[in-house]
Amino acid sequence: MTGRWALVPTEGSGAELAPLGPDGLPAGPVLREPDLVAAVRDRPDVTRWVWRSTAEVYPRLLAAGVRAERCYDVEDAETLLLGHEGRYGEPRSAAAALARLRGGPVPPDPPQRSAEPGAQSPLFEPQGAHVPLRDLVEVYADQQRRHDRAEHPDRMRLLTAAESAGMLVAAEMNHAGLPWSAEVHRELLRELLGERYAGGGEPRRLAELADEVSAAFGRRVRPDLPADVVKAFARAGIMVTSTRRWELESVDHPAVKPLVEYKKLYRIWVAHGWSWLQDWVRDGRFRPEFLAGGTVTGRWVTNGGGGLQIPKVIRRAVVADPGWRLVVADADQMEPRVLAAISRDPGLMEVAARESDLYQSVSDRAFSGDRAQAKLAVLGAVYGQTSGDGLKNLAALRRRFPKAVAYVDDAARAGEEGRLVRTWLGRTCPPVARTPDAAEEAGIPAPEDEPDTPQWGPGHTSTHARARGRFARNFVVQGSAADWTLLLLAALRRTCASLSAELVFFQHDEVIVHCPESEAETVAAAIRDAAHLAGRLTFGDTPVRFPFTTAVVRCYADAK
Repeated sequence: MTGRWALVPTEGSGAELAPLGPDGLPAGPVLREPDLVAAVRDRPDVTRWVWRSTAEVYPRLLAAGVRAERCYDVEDAETLLLGHEGRYGEPRSAAAALARLRGGPVPPDPPQRSAEPGAQSPLFEPQGAHVPLRDLVEVYADQQRRHDRAEHPDRMRLLTAAESAGMLVAAEMNHAGLPWSAEVHRELLRELLGERYAGGGEPRRLAELADEVSAAFGRRVRPDLPADVVKAFARAGIMVTSTRRWELESVDHPAVKPLVEYKKLYRIWVAHGWSWLQDWVRDGRFRPEFLAGGTVTGRWVTNGGGGLQIPKVIRRAVVADPGWRLVVADADQMEPRVLAAISRDPGLMEVAARESDLYQSVSDRAFSGDRAQAKLAVLGAVYGQTSGDGLKNLAALRRRFPKAVAYVDDAARAGEEGRLVRTWLGRTCPPVARTPDAAEEAGIPAPEDEPDTPQWGPGHTSTHARARGRFARNFVVQGSAADWTLLLLAALRRTCASLSAELVFFQHDEVIVHCPESEAETVAAAIRDAAHLAGRLTFGDTPVRFPFTTAVVRCYADAK
């Protein structure tokens, strides 16, 4: 009963399932079980479950206290394989993959479901057309053959396995929720915003600041309306183009101070005020819906609740349960360390082999000890700041670390020319976006002044092509970092399974584990071990280290 098994939910609460052979096809009869949860629980020796979508199956198992060790998410793998084949944006559902395989009409993907405030997410409702088990297995077997045709088959297999592991982690985080004190949050809102007024109007402090802004202008001004503020400044003889903080603070006018304070508090009231607390915090947990691989670079997103944009002041409400602690870990200078690993630049790898401050080490080698200049240079190389001082910094960086700079330069050139650009494991940046909407969804810079352009291809060299080049330059680093973090999360998840600890938060380079106080040091060590293992699995045998700054705290705000 070991090995891989395919599983498909059936109408009601049942399931079809079958063992799979080395070719990915059924190695035994298709079984029909009346209870999906029992079918999985009764087969603890299955090493990997193959199913259409983790979001369709795993929440049911978690709700019943059943944990899956590993899975293969067919629809997520289809997304990665389509991207690798230069077909990003084509329908990714199992039904679409089956239709392509058989040469039939390809159905569009179903619309993405919106998260519902306060609901246990994801909901136990399948998203997409039902695909019988034998059809799903046919798609799975074809995907195994497509992996063999990838540029680096073993890396691509590792990527799809890691992304499926990320789907399990996201589902478990959704199930656990982030510990959240509603009492602390309410007290914080009273402290910052004052009393609430009946009828849902602005709280007291915002109303006071709005009056101060109006008094400074000598007329009634709505500080929540940028156009109203810009007009008020114009009447005062001051030209501003926006109400961004940096622009306002360059203006000498008595309205600026209350206006800046109003904008800061208004964002908290709208994004994390009393209504947000009522909608998204339940039973002592904040429950956004984490979506693994939600962007083309592989970074995660949340479906509702703004789970990845928790302001520092609001983090005071993230409080561990009594007797428990939050282990908060931040990766140190992750992206330049990833650049060292993927470029194989000897000098940069030597710098990144140390757990000390990477930017200081770079500055000692190339910038006469000026850490700030070194940091600007490294981030400029990754993000494409190649003009003005950025060009001078890049030249200094190129002299010391030529292979690292050449690596991102080559990626930028490929992006400009409309070629495929890949992360180290094979996640692929689309070469072109056929519509502005598709570009925005993928995160690719789109030509704002040419919305009707049918395709932006290799011949379209312009500001827009250069913007795509900058995106590709960053993609190879940021995307490879996302691949590495998936393997880190998979390794950390395995350790947490043997403890009471639970993964409760992840964003880009930060992870939070909620655990009994007695397990905190074990978890902190597990994070360090997982980072080392992920580095070796992702990038092979390199000297590059991936250290973390780790804090064991009762409250999230205390970690900063």
